[in-house]
Amino acid sequence: MTNLYDILGVAEDASQQEIRKAYKKQASIHHPDKNLEDPEATTRFQAIQKAYDILSDSEKRKRYDE
Repeated sequence: MTNLYDILGVAEDASQQEIRKAYKKQASIHHPDKNLEDPEATTRFQAIQKAYDILSDSEKRKRYDE
C-alpha cells in the first residue's frame, strides 16, 4: 500500500494547512486536463484526491495512522 503522506509529499506530522497546500500543488501538477498526453495522469490525480480525502478529515486520518 502506498503511503498517503508520500503521495502528497508531506511529513506524517504535517498540519492541516500543510496538507491542504500540498494537495493543491500536487492536484495542479497532475490534473488530467493539464496532462492530456499522459495516460497515467488520471490514476495519479485520483490517488492524490483519495490521500487528501483521508488526511484532511481528522477522524479518517486518525484511523489511517493507527
